[in-house]
Amino acid sequence: MSIEIIGLDHIQICVPIGEESIARHFYLDLLQFTEIEKPENLKKNGGFWCKAGTISVHIGVEKIEKSKSKRHPAFIVSDIEATRRYLEENNVTIKEEIPIPGVSRFSCFDPFFNRIEFLEYI
Repeated sequence: MSIEIIGLDHIQICVPIGEESIARHFYLDLLQFTEIEKPENLKKNGGFWCKAGTISVHIGVEKIEKSKSKRHPAFIVSDIEATRRYLEENNVTIKEEIPIPGVSRFSCFDPFFNRIEFLEYI
């Protein structure tokens, strides 16, 4: 038997308990994800779900310390330079990434030090 992965359903990013409003500002207002209804039986866990195109992101809450990590989602964008300018205009610090052939990319950190990568295939 083998496993054939055919897609990605969602990713989960965790933020500290009680800081959902800061996360909503970053993911909904700044990154322009759209909040989607979380199943009723999961609402008691806190956090929220959002979506951009076919990509779902679950923002979960847990007791965590804010520290930078290598773990991250990588979002494909249609215009990497416009994305960079938009984030910089909104005072988001850009981190340049090691070049990969055929890909233009950079990352930033959300307010909780979750690394967020943006890339465009060139």
